[in-house]
Amino acid sequence: MYIENKMERLVQNSKRKKGAKLPDFRRYLYDGIDWSQRLILILGHRGTGKTTLMLQYMQQSQEKTIFLSLDDYFFEEVRLITLVEQLYLEGIRTFFLDEVHRYQFWSTDLKQLFDGYPEANFIVSGSSVLALEKGKADLSRRAAVYHLEGLSFREFLSLELGQTFPKFTLEEILTQHVALAEPLADQLDILSYFEQYLTYGYYPFYRESKNLYHQRLLEITNLVLEIDLAPMEELSYKTVRSMKKLLFILSESVPFIPNISKLAERLEASRNTVLRTFDLLEQAKLLLLLRYETHGVSFLQKPEKVYLQNPNLAYAFASQTPNRGNLRETFFFNQLQVLHAVTLPKQGDFMLNQTYVLEIGGAHKGGQQLLGIPNAFIAADDIKTGVGTKIPLWLFGFLY
Repeated sequence: MYIENKMERLVQNSKRKKGAKLPDFRRYLYDGIDWSQRLILILGHRGTGKTTLMLQYMQQSQEKTIFLSLDDYFFEEVRLITLVEQLYLEGIRTFFLDEVHRYQFWSTDLKQLFDGYPEANFIVSGSSVLALEKGKADLSRRAAVYHLEGLSFREFLSLELGQTFPKFTLEEILTQHVALAEPLADQLDILSYFEQYLTYGYYPFYRESKNLYHQRLLEITNLVLEIDLAPMEELSYKTVRSMKKLLFILSESVPFIPNISKLAERLEASRNTVLRTFDLLEQAKLLLLLRYETHGVSFLQKPEKVYLQNPNLAYAFASQTPNRGNLRETFFFNQLQVLHAVTLPKQGDFMLNQTYVLEIGGAHKGGQQLLGIPNAFIAADDIKTGVGTKIPLWLFGFLY
């Protein structure tokens, strides 16, 4: 009776969630998920909209469903597997499980539930990417895994204006950019919206308060470092403090080419600790690391360049206006890495899919550095439309 009374509270919470008003806007991943899979795992940084995405699907589902947040104190006393057994007897067949990384036995229980209840479906989300990546191994061959990134520039415009804007492939942008950019530039004050996006447009929660957005971004970063990373990797207070200092250094840098010895001295840490810090912050979706290769790379190999994961972080951390060149390259890297392999070429700023070379710059950026390089292009800031191989930087925000 005790468990049943507490379970009733969870059922009522779920009913309220299912009846809540949700935004009409749907993230890019919604249509990319194969919802017919029996076990779906949605990973992503805090604040990217995973919960909303799940609730949107739940609200249109015809199945008997329940939404459970696994950070509820109920799961301090009762195993998930016990609760699901009871709910299954009551006819529930689809289980939406949020904040799964906060539950100690999540991978073990899900494995047993998947195998023991072949007619049940489990749609699971979590924010601690490190914890989930470790537990995910137990669910190999069972789970369909998806990663939800922050808003693209295209999605930001859709959210701001209540309009649907088309996605473009990389090849379309490289070969048809004039035809693609002109209608958008005629319709919108595109450069003004681009500035807004760089400042506060990456996480959907900016809509709640633009004035408090950067403060909340700092709070989320602290949660990632202190709650997600530190316990999982048994990090000391000193190491977490070094991570925060590193993020601040990057926010005020030009595109950052790390000198590991000097950085280790500045952070009062060993070389290997600095390299491990880079690796952990990349996995936690706080950094982007640029290398000559994307596969078979050990964390002990120094990255060639280091960027914050998205431009908004630079505005949140920096005590002054972030370096414009850094913002441009961060935006480009951030948007392209979602669907494409991004590496460092011998010449130019970025290589895409081992095929295309891109140089990033301002409106007056010339192509002298790319002379003689096949498949070379310029992504230029502060231009509405391009010409030839010179493409507006903002247009690369329409890939997803």
